[in-house]
Parts: sequence; C-alpha cells; structure tokens
Amino acid sequence: MEHHGLLHDATFWTAVSFVLFILLVVWKARGALAGAVNGRIERIAAEIDQAQKLREEAEASLKELKAKQANAAKEAEAIVEQAKAETKSLKSAADKRFKEAMARREQQALDKIAQAEANAVQRVRDMAADMAIAATQHVLVQRMGGADGDAAIEDAIGGLSAKLH
Repeated sequence: MEHHGLLHDATFWTAVSFVLFILLVVWKARGALAGAVNGRIERIAAEIDQAQKLREEAEASLKELKAKQANAAKEAEAIVEQAKAETKSLKSAADKRFKEAMARREQQALDKIAQAEANAVQRVRDMAADMAIAATQHVLVQRMGGADGDAAIEDAIGGLSAKLH
C-alpha cells in the first residue's frame, strides 16, 4: 500500500516533476552549452591560428630585413671598394699628368737652353766674323795705301761679309 500511496502524494510528483524539469533543462542546455563551448573553442583556435600567422609573418619580415641588411652591407662594401678603386685610378691619372707636365717643362727648359746655346754660338760667330773683318780691314789699310788699295780693300770687305755669314 505504501507503494500505491506514493503515486497519490503531491510531494512525490513535485520531486518527479522537478527531476524531469532538470533533466529537460540539462538536455536542452547541453546543446547550447556544448555550442557555446564549441564556439569558444573555435574562437580560441582561430585566435591561435591568427597568432601563428602573425608569428610567421613576423619571422618572414625579420628574415627579409636581415637579407636587406646583408645586401645593404654588401652594397656598402662594394661602394667602398669602388671608391678605393676610383681614388687609386684618379691618383694614378694625376701622377701621370704630373709626370707628363714635368717632362714637358723639362723639355721646354732643355729647348730654351739649346736655343740660348745656339744664340750664344751665333753671337760668338758674328763677333768673330766682325772681328775678323775689322782685323782684315786694319791689315789691308796698313798694307795697301792709296787709291788702288782703297778700291781693293772695299771689294774684299764686301765679299768677306757675304762669305762669313
């Protein structure tokens, strides 16, 4: 009988209803809770994926910057080497121009010396010729006196100047 009395007891049915209600809520909420948890899991997974992509991009950027830095260092080294080569070339060209200028000046000096020597030799010859003419004139005047001597002297002097110069 007690068994039969339980079916008529309101507390029993309230407890059964409460348990059924909780089971129904848990059953219905389980899908929503599972959906919420799955949604959160998916959001976290997406954030992890995004963080991974950002990390990969950062690593790629770092690698690219390191490559650019290495290229910049190589370019700077090449520029320095080129500047050294240009400096050496310019120095060599300047040395060559200096040597050429010095050779020209030396040649000009030698030419001036040769010209001065030639002028000096010519003056000495001219003076020697003038002295020879004067000496000859003096000797002829002393040895040849008179009108015939004067005419012979004048002819000899005229011819001598042409022969010596």
